[in-house]
Amino acid sequence: MGIHRVFLIVFDGVGIGALPDAARFGDQDSNTLVNTARAVTGLSVPFLQSMGIGNLAPIAGVPPARRATGAYGVMGEASAGKDTLTGHFEMTQLVVASPFPVFPGGFPADLIRRFEDAIGRRTLGNKPASGTVIIEELGPEHLATGYPIVYTSADSVFQVAAHTDVVPLEELYGFCRTARSLLRGEYAVARVIARPFTGRPGSFKRTSERRDFGLEPPGPSSLDRLAGSGKRVWGIGKIEDIFSGRGLTDRRHTTNNAETLAFLLELVKRDFSGLVFANCGDFDTLYGHRNDPVGFARALSEADRSLADLFVLLKKEDLLIVTADHGCDPTTASTDHSREYVPLIVAGLQVRPGPLGTRSTFADVGATVEELLLGESPGPGTSFARQIL
Repeated sequence: MGIHRVFLIVFDGVGIGALPDAARFGDQDSNTLVNTARAVTGLSVPFLQSMGIGNLAPIAGVPPARRATGAYGVMGEASAGKDTLTGHFEMTQLVVASPFPVFPGGFPADLIRRFEDAIGRRTLGNKPASGTVIIEELGPEHLATGYPIVYTSADSVFQVAAHTDVVPLEELYGFCRTARSLLRGEYAVARVIARPFTGRPGSFKRTSERRDFGLEPPGPSSLDRLAGSGKRVWGIGKIEDIFSGRGLTDRRHTTNNAETLAFLLELVKRDFSGLVFANCGDFDTLYGHRNDPVGFARALSEADRSLADLFVLLKKEDLLIVTADHGCDPTTASTDHSREYVPLIVAGLQVRPGPLGTRSTFADVGATVEELLLGESPGPGTSFARQIL
């Protein structure tokens, strides 16, 4: 019968234990799923539990399945880093050998000056900061001057925040495109992020119109090969931003988990052959970065219910893969991404249940998708297609 469609869903930031080199990143105590479950005295994810996620680690509230109905394992990251881009690129068989640059002391004055000259405005900030904290700190001055707020974090990002009453969305996106054009060579951060916000001093609130402007993929990916062969390749959520639109035949820019999962429930009913690649970013953006394990756990429960609904609608020729791109442990002192293993859950009417072991690279996902949909994979990942079918 074979597989005609793959639904690949990334639970952004949902790691499952520190990688062997995590101490180099200060992440040796990170374990997003296990620590979150402990902090809330147990997760409620019955669908994922039935698929075998509780067989991967001692997750409070999620006992091991005696007879799992899915295939399950964990994957380590071969790329140098713990960024959204490295994680997603690696899933499509693009392993990033060198880490993207970070700027713990802020960006060089010459770079900021060139950015200000290009957009015709001065800027505020230029330092590492929490996004919610810096808009409260500098928001009043921004309202008074119109100067956008520039900041970074421990991740490889150049973020530009502006109030929507002061800088219209399209103008803010234009600022970010300008920054993207300047951030090359030694300044080639992984992502430039537009951070619009609303409200008044003391009650500023970031909006859902965030946009990411990533570096282009460093070579042909699984997405390019699938699209080039005539397969449909859907990018849902921020996948279009991550891959700069490359390798996608269709796209839907959803702004939260609920929108993303609702669209998947609609899309699964359509008739096509190919890959649906979706990112659920709320775990990372709303809860991991804000050290909110209660919200993180609630989001997992909500997503788990949607996965159960999606699974019921799968056809015999469909495959569902749920994984993550990095960790973002809401229980540690850090508010940044964490260098972790990620879970790998594979479900479908044809799937042979059982363990998939510890995979050495996220690229095994891309290799599997390509073998199933194209009949072969160029690597570097190792396909697990024969283990699941």
